[in-house]
Amino acid sequence: MSSKRLVAAFSVFGLSVSSLALSAPLAAQATDANRESSVSKPSSEPTAPPVAEKRDYSYSHHGITISDPYHWLRDASYPTIDDEDILDHVKAENAWFEAQMEPHQKLVDTLFEEMKARIKEDDSTVPQKDGDWLYWSEFEEGAEYRKYYRKPVAGGDAQLILDENALADGVEYFRLGSFSVSKNGRYLAYSTDTDGSERFTARIKDLETGELLPDEIPGTLSGLTWVMGDRGLVYGLATKEWRVDNARLHVIGQPVEQDVEIYHEGDEGFRVGTGLTAQEDWLVIATGDNETSEVRLVPAADPTGEQILVKPRRKGVEYDVDVRDGTVWVHTNDDHVNFRLATAPLDNPGDWTTLIAGSDEFYLTGFDLFKNFFVTEGRLEGLDQIQLRSYAEPALVKPIAFMEPSFSAGLSDNPEYDTDRLRLSYASMVTPNSVYDYLVDTAELELLKQQEIPSGYDPDLYVTERLTIRARDGAMVPVSVVRRKDRPAEPGPLHLYAYGAYGYATPPGFSTTRLSLVDRGYAYAIAHIRGGDDLGRNWYLGGKLNERTNTFTDFVDVAKGLVAEGYTAPGKISISGGSAGGELMGVVANTDPELWGAVVAHVPFVDVLSTMLDKDLPLTPGEWPEWGNPIESKQAFAYMLSYSPYDQVIAQDYPPMLVTAGLNDPRVTYWEPAKWVAKLREYKTDDNTLLLKTNMGAGHGGKSGRFESIREMAEEVAFILWQNGRAE
Repeated sequence: MSSKRLVAAFSVFGLSVSSLALSAPLAAQATDANRESSVSKPSSEPTAPPVAEKRDYSYSHHGITISDPYHWLRDASYPTIDDEDILDHVKAENAWFEAQMEPHQKLVDTLFEEMKARIKEDDSTVPQKDGDWLYWSEFEEGAEYRKYYRKPVAGGDAQLILDENALADGVEYFRLGSFSVSKNGRYLAYSTDTDGSERFTARIKDLETGELLPDEIPGTLSGLTWVMGDRGLVYGLATKEWRVDNARLHVIGQPVEQDVEIYHEGDEGFRVGTGLTAQEDWLVIATGDNETSEVRLVPAADPTGEQILVKPRRKGVEYDVDVRDGTVWVHTNDDHVNFRLATAPLDNPGDWTTLIAGSDEFYLTGFDLFKNFFVTEGRLEGLDQIQLRSYAEPALVKPIAFMEPSFSAGLSDNPEYDTDRLRLSYASMVTPNSVYDYLVDTAELELLKQQEIPSGYDPDLYVTERLTIRARDGAMVPVSVVRRKDRPAEPGPLHLYAYGAYGYATPPGFSTTRLSLVDRGYAYAIAHIRGGDDLGRNWYLGGKLNERTNTFTDFVDVAKGLVAEGYTAPGKISISGGSAGGELMGVVANTDPELWGAVVAHVPFVDVLSTMLDKDLPLTPGEWPEWGNPIESKQAFAYMLSYSPYDQVIAQDYPPMLVTAGLNDPRVTYWEPAKWVAKLREYKTDDNTLLLKTNMGAGHGGKSGRFESIREMAEEVAFILWQNGRAE
């Protein structure tokens, strides 16, 4: 959809959960009293991993009592984290991580330098026209962050409009949130987060004078949408539970205390977002959770005016809208799981007439309206599709063709409604990230830029493949693989990645850091498992709620299938995943530990049951449609207990594991990986390496800055090579 329109996507947790067969609850698991100790204190030269104290704590629901002796690692004053026992333990884990990685620091440095050498340091984006200006961003050599520029289309000097490096000066963490230039080109609204908590402060800059206006809005967690002829800004504040249940209007120059709430959402599980329609004449106010949505329209010139409810919410029905010349366009799953495209008159917006019917084969993921044509996007047999259509003959499809067997493609930044060219992004596992303009009249693709790799890259050395592997229930799971053509034919090391939640497809795109494994003889595979929507909406539903088992077993079955195909062997497979994918790592480490040579779990959601029982945590109520509500349902409670990685840790050998966390992470709170690692240390019967690294000044995404994030990737790859006996 248009870059200036809201894309209704309310699943911001970025987590996963699936199910396994119900196994013994905690009460039936053995304990090891000999491993109990007092809270570990950090040491400059630790000689043993920290062992967390066990403190009596339990909770009961539905007649089931769960013992949780590491519950104390959750700071009672959260989101403030100032308990000295907790901080000492986290610091002790960090000291152990550093001590264990120190002998491999040369390898980390080598990997970091080769990864860094693949980055064009003085890089820039392709300028894009928006009104009277061309906009782009640049990295300077050695800089961690971007600078944003513009210059007049008619000609003239470039103007620096925002410098992330200056904004990040003096802070450990920096992230730019929203970035929105007013339609008249005078004002820039932007928001920043300087501690990883994802509570952003919004500011407004006058681009004509270069001055920062006194207007300052703390605590935002939303886009910034210009309205009222660029005199007003619509935004959303995060509640104390880190939820956006509101849309507010700020008028330039007025005190923030006078800002008006133009919409408030009463359902604690719903989130609110705003945007503009393609012609920028309507403000869209959308609210929803992971399975239900509702949209209102109000004139952008009068955002406090009367709102038009497009259609009342109905559980399980998702829809998002645009408006063109008095007609409402609706993308919805109301009568087909793979969505249809419908239209309705503005004066009766709930009367939807099908324009493009839902299809069992084609998964319609979205649409964009332009003046003389519109675009539908989706997936066919798991591969991205971009289709141009005319308003006169909407059923006539003009697809944009891509030739590789596995790829990722989609519309990029297209800010102008009246255009005769489309900006596209394209990549594959062997083709670097590419920017194209598609010329609508001639159907030509014009390559504007392809990612440059200064240290050198020859795509002819690599091959990408698309496999399908049969899961245990007969489902055929797609797998994207990249390897060097000269990789020996015998089973070798392989790295397997997956996410598998929220209907998020994992694109088979390009990665320069991945080459550090592939060039060392690894095959790299992406498992497009259920829980994602790679093969359509049913593929997502097949890994959700009471079908979560499929997400985990798909991943294991893909690994076993790759062994059967001769790509690798048990114990030679390293695996990684973050957030939802980190939860996946926890499950398969419990169920099939013998398969994995190394496991990397980034900010893993592993304390599933406790989190889903705590309605006061930021995202829990909105996640119940995705997972089930264990507060109300005994079945959901027992089901989550059966697979929750923390709850299902048992006395057995575990593979080598690297776990990461962010102290300020509001999505997966720091105590989840901390509790999990503490319990693993108690129960595991092996001597394999187990490391926990907590970023003390960062959140869900790890360290900020392009080089700092690369160093963390170098640590991950070094850990994998070390554990698989391939360290240099």
